[in-house]
Amino acid sequence: MGVGRDRVAIIGQGYIGLALAVRATEVGFDVVAFDVDESRIDLLRSGASYVEDVSSQRVAAALATGRFLASTDPEDLAGFDVAVITVQTPLREGVPDLSFVETAGCLVARHLRPGACVILESTTYPGTTEELLGPLLETESGLRPGADFHLGYSPERIDPGNQTWTLTTTPKVVSGVDEASRARVEAFYGALVDRTVAVSGTREAELTKLLENTFRHVNIALVNELAVFANDLGIDVWEAIGAAATKPFGYLRFTPGPGVGGHCLPVDPTYLSWKVERGTGDRFRFVELANEINARMPDYVVRRLTAGLTARDMFVHKARVLLVGLAFKPDTADARGSPALRIAELLVAAGAEVHASDPHVVEELLDLPSLGVDLVELGADELRAADAVIVVTDHDEFDYDAIRAHAPYVLDTRHRLDPAPNVEHL
Repeated sequence: MGVGRDRVAIIGQGYIGLALAVRATEVGFDVVAFDVDESRIDLLRSGASYVEDVSSQRVAAALATGRFLASTDPEDLAGFDVAVITVQTPLREGVPDLSFVETAGCLVARHLRPGACVILESTTYPGTTEELLGPLLETESGLRPGADFHLGYSPERIDPGNQTWTLTTTPKVVSGVDEASRARVEAFYGALVDRTVAVSGTREAELTKLLENTFRHVNIALVNELAVFANDLGIDVWEAIGAAATKPFGYLRFTPGPGVGGHCLPVDPTYLSWKVERGTGDRFRFVELANEINARMPDYVVRRLTAGLTARDMFVHKARVLLVGLAFKPDTADARGSPALRIAELLVAAGAEVHASDPHVVEELLDLPSLGVDLVELGADELRAADAVIVVTDHDEFDYDAIRAHAPYVLDTRHRLDPAPNVEHL
C-alpha cells in the first residue's frame, strides 16, 4: 500500500473516526473525513476539533496539508482505496441497532471498486462483518468480498483522555474475511500504529472487543455490589480494595462508582449477550447480572444521599444538591450514558434543586435545562450554598480541598476526598 497515493475514506467522525482520519492524514494518506452531521463538518473545515483527544492544532495541520477533506457529500467518497466505517451501534429496546452500519455500507458500496478495501471498526456482535456487511456490499455493488475486494474488521480501542495509550501506541487487532484481506487491513493499520495483532477471522476480532468490555463490565459490577453490601455490614470496602491491590499476582484493581457510561460498557456486553442467546438459545447470565447491578447504581447513590440528608435532619425534596462532574470518565467531555445524568434525573424527580459543575462538557450537547439542571462554576460560594454535594466524576482540575472545606455534606462516589466528618464515601 503506497502511503500518499491511496485515498482513505473514514465514514463517521466521532471520537474514533476523527482520530483515525487525522492520523491517516499525518502519515501521508489522502483522507475524506465523512459525516452526515453538518455541524461537525463545519467545525472541521474551520480547523476546530470537538474531540478532546484530537487537538484543533492537529485538525488545522491536517487541513493545511491539502490532503484532508471534511465532507457531508457522499460523492466525495468516490475513488477510495480504503474505506473505514466508524459509525455508532446503539441498542434499541435492548436489541442491537445496526442501521447506521447498513447506511454507511450502502454509501461505501456505491463507490466500491475491484481491489479496494473496506474495514468495519464499529463495535458489534460476532458475525456482523461476514453475515451483514459483506452481503450488503455485494448486493449493492455486484462485487464479491474476498474475490473482488478486501473486507476486514478491526475493533477500536481508543480510551478517551488516556495520554499514554493512544490510537498510535495501543496494539491494533486486525482481521479479514480471507488471508489477502487480512494482509491488506494489516498493511493499512501498520502505517498508522506502532503494532498490529492479527487474528484468524473477523468473528474472533469482533469477539475480542466484546470480551475486553465485558471483562470490565463484570468486574465493575462485582465491586459495585460488594460496595453496597460492605456499607450495610459496616466495612470499609475501599480499604479492602487497596489492601487487595498490593497482591502482585492474580488480582486486578477495580473500584466502585456511581454506574457505568459511555458507549462501551452500557452497550457492548449486551451485543454479546444478544448474539449468544440468538445463536445458542442460552442466556449470558454474567452479562445480564452485570447490566442489572451497574444500571441500578445511580438509584443507590440517590438512596445513600437521601439517607445522609435524613441523618442531618434534611429532606431530599427540599435540598439543594450540587453534582461535581457530569462526564462518564475523568478528564474527558464525553457524557454519553453518564450515570450523572440519571442521578440528576432521579434527584429532580424527587423534588431536589439540582446544580452541576463540569469544566469539560458542552452544555448545549447535554440540554441540561430540559433535565432541570443548572450548570455552575465550582467555587466556595456554590459549595456553601449546597445542602449536599455528590462527587460523581473526579476530574483532576477540581479543587478537592475546597470541596472538603466548604461543602456541608459530601457523598464521594469516587473516593477522591480524604476522610472528614462531612465526607461520606460510597
